[in-house]
Order: sequence, then structure tokens, then C-alpha cells
Amino acid sequence: MRLVFSILIASQPNEILRLKEVMDKTGLSRSAIYRKMNDDTFPKSVSLGDRSVAWLESEVDDWMESLVLKRKAGEEGYPLG
Repeated sequence: MRLVFSILIASQPNEILRLKEVMDKTGLSRSAIYRKMNDDTFPKSVSLGDRSVAWLESEVDDWMESLVLKRKAGEEGYPLG
């Protein structure tokens, strides 16, 4: 059973994803997620307590969409930089 956490940001509810859910959604490993966070190329986690973090699903979705847009731009001959 999946626990669903919601928070209210800018009048829009956002689901909270735990690490395993982020890994399943993105296909990235734990170490890749944290490496990308340190490189500022992946959304930062939100602290839920002493040893508990999560990510806003909307931010993860936006990150994934940005990858698709970059790929499409590259396919159209635009630089990806």
C-alpha cells in the first residue's frame, strides 16, 4: 500500500515522493539522484524529519519534461548547452 502525502504550494497540491518512488519514476539509482542533486541538475529533496526526505512530484515531473524538451531541441538542430 502506497502512502500519499500532500502539501499545498501556491494553491496547488503536490504529492511527496519518497526515494524509492523517485528511483522507480526516473530510472535513476540512489547514488545518481544524490550526485545530480549535488551538481544542481536534479530537484532538491525536502526534509520530512531527522532521517527522512522526499521530493515534490511536480518538480521531478518538470525535470523529466526538461530532458524531453532538450532532446527535442537537439533533434531540431539546436545546441543543448
